[in-house]
Amino acid sequence: MTTGRRLSVAIQRARRRFTVDEYHRMAEVGLLTEDDRVELIDGEIVEMAPIGIPHASTVRRLNNLLAQRFAERAIIDVQNPVTFGRYSEPQPDLTLLRPRPGMYSDVHPGPDDVLLVIEVADSSVEYDRQTKMPLYAEAGFKEAWLIDLTRDQIEAYRDPAAGGYREIRILRRGDRLSPEAFVDAELGVDEILP
Repeated sequence: MTTGRRLSVAIQRARRRFTVDEYHRMAEVGLLTEDDRVELIDGEIVEMAPIGIPHASTVRRLNNLLAQRFAERAIIDVQNPVTFGRYSEPQPDLTLLRPRPGMYSDVHPGPDDVLLVIEVADSSVEYDRQTKMPLYAEAGFKEAWLIDLTRDQIEAYRDPAAGGYREIRILRRGDRLSPEAFVDAELGVDEILP
């Protein structure tokens, strides 16, 4: 075995998973700051991709649309943490949360609080599809949407199970969809996509 290969194997063995509590302590002592664009995914601190103009514009558009349709029925949360399990605290682009006194001032929302989790993706689309969607399903998030800016489509994930969602719908321009929690409120794909 070459020295480089031994070093690589040693580095792989040296990896460890961080808990949500350890992740929070890193922020408390200044190892991580608000300016660090990171999230905790299955025990790994993952750097998030920079937010480009189409991504930012879509998040703003969707935030405005969700606020118009659901402001009285849900809390619309933008790029804030959700916590689940011992090792994950992602920061989805948007979530619809169950209304709660105090607006979650004592705890980050978890799967039972989230009515819909939404990821907007361009450069991170495969990561979001292959890593985050199965993670959300295993944690029990009832519904997740992946807004795929590269394919100009929305993937709606429902019916969570171990390993992933059992139902995945692909929606394109001209299609309409509703959050499962609010089936009476349809949104047009054209209203969401740039």
